[in-house]
Amino acid sequence: MSLPEVEAVRVDALALPERERAELARDLVASLDGPADADVAAAWDIELCRRINEIESGKAQLLDIDKALEKARQQLSRD
Repeated sequence: MSLPEVEAVRVDALALPERERAELARDLVASLDGPADADVAAAWDIELCRRINEIESGKAQLLDIDKALEKARQQLSRD
């Protein structure tokens, strides 16, 4: 595809409604990642379920967002 053709596609894409541009952008970015790895997706599903179970059972120690951000800022300022 030549540069003028790419520019024409870009102009057409930018003229789409916001929702359609978002869908197109998602599809374009996904196309750069290559095919999805089913094993990785399954492993993440298992990990998410484990974390949800820990939260619901009270085993997980949840952090207050303000305290977590402050801790992160302190660690970054030390580096």
